Amino acid sequence: MLRITLRDGEKAIVNGAVLRAVGRTQIAVENQVSILRGREVMRPEEATTAARQLYFAAMLAYIDPAGRDAHHDAVVQLLSLLIATIDTAEGRDLCIRFAHDIAQGDYYKSLSVARDLIAIEDALGSSAPQAA
Repeated sequence: MLRITLRDGEKAIVNGAVLRAVGRTQIAVENQVSILRGREVMRPEEATTAARQLYFAAMLAYIDPAGRDAHHDAVVQLLSLLIATIDTAEGRDLCIRFAHDIAQGDYYKSLSVARDLIAIEDALGSSAPQAA
């Protein structure tokens, strides 16, 4: 069982449904679901660099199982773009970890790696090209 606590007004996505806490709310999840808390959700307009677009595509694949194949194709394309733009050993290692998590179907875990890639991209001052 997974227990999460949401602060008043905090949002979460559970199997594609957006929930908003009214007051401090504790939720016990007793079966397998796709769940993201508000701070883990990226809006489309925030996907402004290759790493952010990768995060966004992986997030969509995680919360939209019905459209996962299309999102997975976008993830593969964006990962290729990111590998070409991040030229550090740490960045390449993270790309490999991300690809492994995606290949295993662990989309939630891949989001953590994508956040690390965003941090590297930010540290490099990258204005990495966006995918079309």
